[in-house]
Amino acid sequence: MTAETIFEYFPNLSINQKEQFERLEELYKDWNQKINVVSRKDIDELYLRHVLHSLGIAKFITFNEGSKILDVGTGGGFPGIPLAILFPEAHFTLVDSIGKKIKVVDEVVEGLQLANVKTINARVEEIPGQFDFIVSRAVAAMPTFVHWVKGKIKKESTHSIRNGILYLKGGDLLEELKDYKTAEVYKLTDYFKEDFFETKKMVYLPLKFKG
Repeated sequence: MTAETIFEYFPNLSINQKEQFERLEELYKDWNQKINVVSRKDIDELYLRHVLHSLGIAKFITFNEGSKILDVGTGGGFPGIPLAILFPEAHFTLVDSIGKKIKVVDEVVEGLQLANVKTINARVEEIPGQFDFIVSRAVAAMPTFVHWVKGKIKKESTHSIRNGILYLKGGDLLEELKDYKTAEVYKLTDYFKEDFFETKKMVYLPLKFKG
């Protein structure tokens, strides 16, 4: 898969956005040789396994101008970097506790000249502030993840859906979501035709309030 597939699924990209998506592969291949953050198999299928997968969130929601998004356990920058390219008017904070991963993310952000991305090398519990949405790709089971991000979601919503967690995960989610009655699960095959997405899902967990 090449960047062209991204353009087919997201036909309204600007010239700058297209150039940024095209440069991703070159930047990741270059930096991955120096600091290994993506497996060899995955780097060869970067646009399918990482970029398009990350953009599954964008098929569900359009982030408003000025909204704040936190990417927890971003690893090599997913889903945060593809989403930041797609939504240049939103602000993204990418967090990972492993310094070498954040170094690669910093270099990719600089290479793409992404002005709407901030990176932090820390555990999410140490991050100050609140966000409209928290995004992630399968860094922990949902109960653990919810515990990590407690208090990090703003109460006031400016989107058509309530603020909350948008979580990319595969497999059977029945057990780990059993305590979350408001969780909504979306199959990525509803958005993308590639076989890779057969078992892939996105979970939307809205923030619930007391009183």
